[in-house]
Amino acid sequence: MLKKRAKYVAVSAAGVLGLSLGLAACGGGDSGESSSKALLMVSEDAIEHLDPQRIYVGVDIADTTRLVYRQLLAFPSSTDPKVSGTPTPDLATDTGTSTEGGKVWSFTVKDGVKWQDGSEITCEDFAYGASRNFAADELTGGPGFYLTAKLALKGEYPGPYTATPEQQADFDQAVTCDGKTITYKFKTPWPDFPLAIASLHMMDPYKKSFDKGAKNDDVIFSNGPYKVDKWSATKGGTLIRNDEYDPKTDDKSLREALPDKIEFKYGEKPETLYEKLFSDSPDSQYIVPKQSRVPPEFYSRLTEAGVKDRYVQVKSPYVDYLVPNQNQMKDPKVRRALALATNVEAWIAAGGGEKAYTPADSIVNPAVGGYVPNPSFKDRNLAGDVEGAKKLLAEAGVKTPYPITFTYPQSDTADKQAAALVETWEAAGFKVTLDPLGDVYYTEIQKPSNEADVMWGGWGADWPSAMTVTAALFDSRQIEKSTNGQNYGNYKNEKVDALFDKAGSAATIEEQNKYLQEADATMGEDTAYIPLEIATFNWVYGSKVKNFTTTTASSSFAELGSIDIED
Repeated sequence: MLKKRAKYVAVSAAGVLGLSLGLAACGGGDSGESSSKALLMVSEDAIEHLDPQRIYVGVDIADTTRLVYRQLLAFPSSTDPKVSGTPTPDLATDTGTSTEGGKVWSFTVKDGVKWQDGSEITCEDFAYGASRNFAADELTGGPGFYLTAKLALKGEYPGPYTATPEQQADFDQAVTCDGKTITYKFKTPWPDFPLAIASLHMMDPYKKSFDKGAKNDDVIFSNGPYKVDKWSATKGGTLIRNDEYDPKTDDKSLREALPDKIEFKYGEKPETLYEKLFSDSPDSQYIVPKQSRVPPEFYSRLTEAGVKDRYVQVKSPYVDYLVPNQNQMKDPKVRRALALATNVEAWIAAGGGEKAYTPADSIVNPAVGGYVPNPSFKDRNLAGDVEGAKKLLAEAGVKTPYPITFTYPQSDTADKQAAALVETWEAAGFKVTLDPLGDVYYTEIQKPSNEADVMWGGWGADWPSAMTVTAALFDSRQIEKSTNGQNYGNYKNEKVDALFDKAGSAATIEEQNKYLQEADATMGEDTAYIPLEIATFNWVYGSKVKNFTTTTASSSFAELGSIDIED
């Protein structure tokens, strides 16, 4: 899942995992002053996608699951990783039935579950939601490639907006409804399909009569405990109780929905936010940081009285990395030279040091099954090998200084980190232009025509499998005319794609991991990516916030399933 760039002392930008619920829906205008009895979620930036089939950022997946979008299955809000990593029935009556060795899965929709307008959630709503994943030209940026690669279609299916009757019939034979029971048929076994359902919103129901395609990207049609009261897409707004939500159909391990009202405020710089939180000012006491972690300049104050009891540190599930653009930087020796010259130590120091990061040696987080260090990065010089990089550029026969543009999501801290990379890159023979972008960052780098030479990325496994990291990021078949999906560097290697196919059809996890590790080693040789670090999340929350926790289900951000505030 996508990791938005963390904002510390930043000007607005679009970094993952750092999001706030940018719901543009009924009503508009400023959200106004926060109620003293509302949970206040504060962030600098708004979300990029609120369409469930397009959401692909960990914190947004988790938050929308707890608040507005229910799924067939969901993860509990437990602090026990084993519990929070086990799918639990949500809109489905159970965790599903599989046949044909995992190639066919069926689920039955619960009685009494409704949309915010009072209409029943039907099997057909789930089928329609699944079909929207195929409309990649209209609904860009989501994780639907998992489904489009696996569904047992006989031909091409472009999604519900442009499908011919024959194409729609093809989809309808692969996703069928029998009363309240929906059945999905796949080309190959998908034994961990329940994990995919609980981890992402791609299989969520969607009401056809509500669908306006890309125009609905900032609109929420809720089936959860909250609905939008009023909203400004740029300033924030308010969620209130959804009267059509019946808690009897829900499981409290998934969502307790304790606050009566939740307000979102956009545009608050982390520096300002944490000054309020550290001083425990009256306007900060109900605040939970939505995205912004403690800025490095506040680290020395984390042991202060009144602060230390509200301080939480947790390892993140993400790896931050650089992505050379294969369409721009075509020579493998030039890409390898860039990797050798990358000063990871300087990057980490500029971002806050060891309290904020630990070095990474793979794009797969060590907590994910199948992790092994990538041989190309296992024993590298973390301070950068300038002389080795110079030698490779000479062997490549390119004219130096070799011009490159580094595009990244802008923030004050990111600016410092980007600048920290320039010294060794230029000493090695590159001429660097820094290209910070704001809220359009992911929209821009997901264009195959993007002309950046190297980009920043951040990623965490969609569910506990390396398949949802390496294949999700680097399978070349997600690249289309208008989008490269998550393959920002437009990486293509038929050998690697073949290994992904073998991994996807493997009979055991051990066999799957073997193929994925071989693919990762090849990607390292190709310099498909350059691992940077694993972020550590540091949080401080308001003094009247209760039950603040982070879980694996919340991607190490605030867990909204059990959070509450004092009366």
